Amino acid sequence: QVHLVESGGGLVQAGGSLRLSCAASGRTFSTYSMGWFRQAPGKEREFVVAVSSSGGATHYSDSVKGRFTISRDNAKNMIYLQMNSLKPEDTAVYVCAAKSGTWLSTSPRDYNYWGQGTQVTVSS
Repeated sequence: QVHLVESGGGLVQAGGSLRLSCAASGRTFSTYSMGWFRQAPGKEREFVVAVSSSGGATHYSDSVKGRFTISRDNAKNMIYLQMNSLKPEDTAVYVCAAKSGTWLSTSPRDYNYWGQGTQVTVSS
């Protein structure tokens, strides 16, 4: 069982930066691949980025590639999402998710555990 708690969301102007954190509980955190998803009001849940269990492999959606960076610290049971050059269209609730196994996935269907999310609002 894995419990996930996100933090770091807030209000920022376009072009600014935020760093999101996801704290995970569980003795087997290092065996899970992890991902960030986001959902805006009236929109479907959207894949943002995923990282393998070791942190050695990542995959970014085209919309955030070059602006966002995912990282993880297995010793601290933490993953992070550094968001730079934020745009109004990045506004959404950002949710951390965990998936069994080492290989990353872009599909929410593959993820077993989900956090409650943290709001990111980017003003123009």
